[in-house]
Formats: sequence, C-alpha cells, structure tokens
Amino acid sequence: MDILIIASLIIGAVILFLVELFVIPGISVAGFLAGGCIIFANYYAFAYLGTTAGFITLGVSAIACIGSLILFMRSKTLDKVALKKNITSKVDRTAADQVKGTDRQCRNRRQHRGSEIHGRIPE
Repeated sequence: MDILIIASLIIGAVILFLVELFVIPGISVAGFLAGGCIIFANYYAFAYLGTTAGFITLGVSAIACIGSLILFMRSKTLDKVALKKNITSKVDRTAADQVKGTDRQCRNRRQHRGSEIHGRIPE
C-alpha cells in the first residue's frame, strides 16, 4: 500500500509538472502541487519505508521528471500545439509620427495623462 501511495504521488507530480511547463507556463498552482507531490512522496518513503527506499524513491522521481520532459519534448505533440503563423500586422503610428520632441505640453500636475499636442488630446 505504501508503494502505491508513493507511485501515485510521483505520477501525479509528473503530470502536473508537464502541465505546468507546457499548458499553463509560469508560476501557478500546478507547479506548486507538483513540487508538493514530489516532496511528500520522498518524505513518505524516507519516513515509512526507510533510508534505502527513500533514496530509491528520490532517484525514481528525478528520473521520472527528467525522462518525461525529454520524451514529451521529443514527441510530435509540441509540433501540433506550436504557433506556426507569423505576425505581419503593424501598429498604426500616425499620431506618433505627428509629434516632435518638444511639441508636448502637460495640462496638469499628473504628467502621465492629459497631454495636449497641437491643440489635440490624443489619449
């Protein structure tokens, strides 16, 4: 039963790790849960199964995370979800082209809003 708990925690951590890296990148709940699962699986192995089983679990969890990352990156799954379209549109810069370096005068003390350029307020 102990081995089943450890195995399920490692499998859950690997799944959450891959979700964190490829589906919702950044620091999110999935990353914290994956780290928590790995840490708890290793703690459980050291505390209830002994030092030898703890080091075996530590090695298996490291190999599982690294191996799943390598296998997922080598598969064609990333090619299916990757962005293949180039962005060719451009920003309309007509208002910025009309402004010269000294044409701007602020109308109030908050200098990030309320600018007047050639009698117009572009914001």
